Amino acid sequence: MARQERAEQTRKAILDAAASRFDAVGFLGASLSDILAEAGVTKGALYFHFRSKEELADALIREQFSVWDPLADIENPGLQTAIDLTQNMGHSLRSDVRVRAGIRLVIEQGSFVTPAANAYKQWIDTVHGLLLAAKAAGDVRKDVNAHDLAQYVVASFTGSQLSSQVLTGRTDLHERITFMWQTILNAVVPPRRLHKFNAAGTPPADAE
Repeated sequence: MARQERAEQTRKAILDAAASRFDAVGFLGASLSDILAEAGVTKGALYFHFRSKEELADALIREQFSVWDPLADIENPGLQTAIDLTQNMGHSLRSDVRVRAGIRLVIEQGSFVTPAANAYKQWIDTVHGLLLAAKAAGDVRKDVNAHDLAQYVVASFTGSQLSSQVLTGRTDLHERITFMWQTILNAVVPPRRLHKFNAAGTPPADAE
C-alpha cells in the first residue's frame, strides 16, 4: 500500500508539473527536463508513468472532462445543465491549472503527434444531447438546429475564454460566459420560458 501511495504521489507531482509548464509555455515550449525539475522526480520515475510528453498531454486533456461528473446526478438535464456546465468549466479555468493546461493543449492540438480534435467533439456531443432534451421539453424553439447550436455554444465559449485570458487573465470570464448565454437564450428560447433559466449558472459559478 505504501508503495502504491508513493507511486500515486509521484504521478500527481508529474501531472501538476506538466500542467504548470504546458499552461505557461504550451506543448512545444515545455521540455521534459523542465517538467522533471519542477516535479522533483527522476526520468525513470516519469517514464514509469508516462511514455512520452504526448502521453502526458493526453492525460491532461482528459482531465478537463471531470467537470461532467455531476451530470450523472441530474434528474432532468437540459438547457440549464448546458449553462452550468460552461460556467463550471469557466470556474475550473480560473482555479485549476490542470484544466487550464488541458484546454490550452486542445487549442494547440496541431502541436503534437495525436491531435486532440476528439475533445472538441466530446464537448459538442455533450452539449448537443442537452439541447435535444431542451427541445423535447419545449425550452428551445422548434426551428433551431440543436447540433448547429451546440457547435456555436462550444465555439462561443472557446472564444470567450480566450478573449478573457488575453484581456484580463480570465478575471472577467464568468461575466463573459453569462453575457454569452444571455445572448443565446434571447435568440433560441420561447419568450414565455426565458424566466426558467439563469445565464449566470445555478448556483452562481463565480462564488469562489
